[in-house]
Amino acid sequence: MRNSIYGLTIDKLTEWLLEHGQKKFRAEQVWDWLYKKRITEFAEMKNINKECIQLLEEHYYIQSLEQSIKQESEDGTIKFLFKMKDGNLIETVLMKFPYGYSVCVTTQVGCNIGCSFCASGLLKKSRDLSGGEIVEQIMKVQHHLDAKELDERVSHIVVMGIGEPFDNYANLMSFLRVVNDPKGLSIGARHITVSTSGLAHKIIEFADENLQVNLAVSLHAPNDELRTSIMKINKAFPIEKLMKSIDYYLETTNRRITFEYILLNDVNDHVEEARELARLLQNKRHLSFVNLIPYNPVDEHGQYSRSTPEAIKAFYETLKGKGINCVVRMEQGTDIDAACGQLRSKQIKKAETV
Repeated sequence: MRNSIYGLTIDKLTEWLLEHGQKKFRAEQVWDWLYKKRITEFAEMKNINKECIQLLEEHYYIQSLEQSIKQESEDGTIKFLFKMKDGNLIETVLMKFPYGYSVCVTTQVGCNIGCSFCASGLLKKSRDLSGGEIVEQIMKVQHHLDAKELDERVSHIVVMGIGEPFDNYANLMSFLRVVNDPKGLSIGARHITVSTSGLAHKIIEFADENLQVNLAVSLHAPNDELRTSIMKINKAFPIEKLMKSIDYYLETTNRRITFEYILLNDVNDHVEEARELARLLQNKRHLSFVNLIPYNPVDEHGQYSRSTPEAIKAFYETLKGKGINCVVRMEQGTDIDAACGQLRSKQIKKAETV
């Protein structure tokens, strides 16, 4: 059974080639063809002998994702729906910012975290993505940019697509090491952000990795009762346990952490919740940043709606007044299926009705 070549770090590729009778220098040549020249077929590797190419073709593949749909927003955001070899669908999003191009990747087919407002969890997790399948999302987007011949590159990554990244930890770490490798895509660790719904034990493990990768935590409520009502993960990792793991992360890494907070109309967007959130973060405010996110409505979650501009402003100003660094996130892709998992869910349901 063949696997994705993108799932190998350069050390693993070197080890594998040596085990199969190839010279050590072949690994850097192959790596250069994959990530610098960005070929899509092994046969395009001009300075690799036929024996090595045949060996690679027998054990690995380069392309496993087929573009099914591409939605383009007026603001330049592009959402790709990719079909994988097993027929499953995943979403990847390209966003353009003044500082460069950022890609949001998916780590699982479906999601079991079960946040009541989220489109990603509309379809339960069927499997994890391999490290190679996650890397290939970046490569597909980079190939899209290459085709425009503008000499543009993916410079930032957010691991915030479908799935819980820390529930696919080993493959996540493989992905991070590949895309960060200076001999490959060379995307700086500080330009990469991983988002978790709050798996406390994995936050501790991630802190011990000694990476410069940024961490974001989906908080969305300042107390257990409210958070449990919208995020069932809070039953396993209540706020006290979550905050202890975050304290460990801050003490170990001395790196700032981002708290994601989706504002749901008349649910978690009152001034009282803002005050409670400020109290919760008070002792870590020097290394905390709150990202306030206007809600993208999802048809299947009709009980939720977007907070009013007045409520968003009051929430923001309350946090700022309490000394909490925060921002209302700039929206992108609102004229397409903006909510993560929405496009995939719609296409699967459409196929089921045919």
